[in-house]
Amino acid sequence: MNSSRIKENVDKILEELPPGVTLEAACKTRTPKEINAALSGGVKLLGQNYIQEAEEVMDKVSGKAKWHFIGHLQRNKAKKAVRFFDMIESLDSLRLAKKLNKESKKIDKITNCLIEINSGREENKYGILPENAKEFIHSVSELNHIKIKGFMTMGPFAGADKDFIPYFKITRKIFDSLKGKDFKNCEMKYLSMGMSASYRVAVREGANIVRIGTKLFGPRE
Repeated sequence: MNSSRIKENVDKILEELPPGVTLEAACKTRTPKEINAALSGGVKLLGQNYIQEAEEVMDKVSGKAKWHFIGHLQRNKAKKAVRFFDMIESLDSLRLAKKLNKESKKIDKITNCLIEINSGREENKYGILPENAKEFIHSVSELNHIKIKGFMTMGPFAGADKDFIPYFKITRKIFDSLKGKDFKNCEMKYLSMGMSASYRVAVREGANIVRIGTKLFGPRE
C-alpha cells in the first residue's frame, strides 16, 4: 500500500477513536517506509512482535514515537527488550518478570509492562488466567525495576467483531476490580484490547489502546 493511502487510513481511524484512546500501529512485517507513512499521518505509538525485526527497522524510522513490544517475549530476549522498548505489553509469567527486572536493574531503568490476560483460556496461548491476575500482580509487585501499567488481551480469533465481546468484558471486569487497589509498583492505567477486526467493540468495552495493523497498512504479503 502506498504512503498516501496509509496516511488516509490513519486519519480515518484517528477521527473515529474517542478521546483517551490511543492508536497503536502494529508493525509486524512492515517496512520502514510504511511505518514512516503511519507516523507522518499522526501515529505516535508503534507495536512490534519480534526483537530481530525491531532491530532492523527502528533506526530507519524517523519522527518521535514510542515503541511497545506486543508479541510473545522469550526470556533470552529480555536484555534487548528492555533497551529497545518503552513498554512490554505481553508479560505472561513470573520467570519473565524476574528476567525483565534483572535486565532493567542493570541499566537503571524501570520497565513498564502490561500483563497479558488469557481471556479465552486457550491452552495454546500465552497469558495469565483471569482468576490468577490478582495473585500474579502481588508476586510481580516485589520487583522494583518493572512497573505494571495494566492489562493486554487478544481473545480467540473469531469471525465477527461481536464474538470478541465476552473476552473483552472479562478483562475489563478484572481491570476495574483491581484498578483502585494499592499494589506496590503497579498503576492500572492501560487496557490494550482489539485489533483491526475488533477494535470498535474493544473501545466500547473499555480499551484505551487498540493495536491495528491490517486496517492501516493492508494485508501482509
